[in-house]
Amino acid sequence: MGISVVFGFISALLFGLAAPFSKMLLEGLTPFQLAGLLYTGAAIGLLPKVISEKGFSKVLRMNRDNKKLLAGAVLLGGVAGPVVLLFGLKIAEASSVSMWLNLELVFTALLGHFVFRDYLGKLGWLGILGAVFAAGLLSWEGGMVGIRAGLLVATACLFWGLDNHFTALIDEISPTTNTFFKGLFAGPINLLIGFTAGSFVGEPSVIGYSLILGIFSYGVSIALYISSAQGIGATRAQVIFASAPFFGVGGSLLFLNESLSFLQYGAAGLLIIALIPLLIDNHLHSHFHETTTHQHLHGHGEGHHNHSHDNIYLPGWIPHVHEHKHENTEHRHPHLPDIHHRHRHKDSSVDEG
Repeated sequence: MGISVVFGFISALLFGLAAPFSKMLLEGLTPFQLAGLLYTGAAIGLLPKVISEKGFSKVLRMNRDNKKLLAGAVLLGGVAGPVVLLFGLKIAEASSVSMWLNLELVFTALLGHFVFRDYLGKLGWLGILGAVFAAGLLSWEGGMVGIRAGLLVATACLFWGLDNHFTALIDEISPTTNTFFKGLFAGPINLLIGFTAGSFVGEPSVIGYSLILGIFSYGVSIALYISSAQGIGATRAQVIFASAPFFGVGGSLLFLNESLSFLQYGAAGLLIIALIPLLIDNHLHSHFHETTTHQHLHGHGEGHHNHSHDNIYLPGWIPHVHEHKHENTEHRHPHLPDIHHRHRHKDSSVDEG
């Protein structure tokens, strides 16, 4: 679990800084053009790793369910989400947009509870209500422009909430390959729309900065997030990722000379308080694991990965990715809705932590 938490925070840092830098880049690009460059950069940056792990052939061999999940992640998370966000960023301050991005946590948690078998207890619901109220305060402060921008960001967060669960469930390719294919399709599609809908006036330096930002804030960041989500569940990973807006606010103050109002300080404090119940929400019940073969980031010694390695130089406690098999087992232990625990259960059998 520890490495998944670390990956989640690094992912949040890289993505959070994308908001203020994207705000600057939008001065010379349209939202579609910038979204296309960001995801193209992500694909370029991850290509060497994908080639080394034979990602292209693995995608072709995926089963139908995983291919559908990947297609949904590309369409919603790669094509639609970034464009909608950038339209909101174009009419609102980057600091407010950064804090609105915590709605991604809300949608991820709600979708997880109602659709994707992601347990959410009373504490989790309390945290979600706090995050929604904080987002509402920010929208109200901005008037009609703030409401329009808030709705655009909320729509992007809904798309990313779906994307988060789709990517957390894909278990036949690595997070790097997953993210690469999102960029490979989303980048050119948005660039094509951007070229068709408006003239391309970006300076070469702006294009270069956009690609570099895409490599780190979309490529590396998303790959790390997927690793985190597979290890601790999409909702819990999103709790950690909820720190991204605060990195974005810091970047907005530092690079854009924006200032925070009293209401923004209050909303930020409320968001921090709302994260606490979600962080400590957990559950315990008896559950059954069917035989399965998949690959994801994992270590050994936590009760689910007891296989041995041919490579004697790879200690089991070091987090690593490879294809492995799980046998049938039934047990009872405190757990998160990670890639192994996407099961339904009767409420009467659940002990909340």
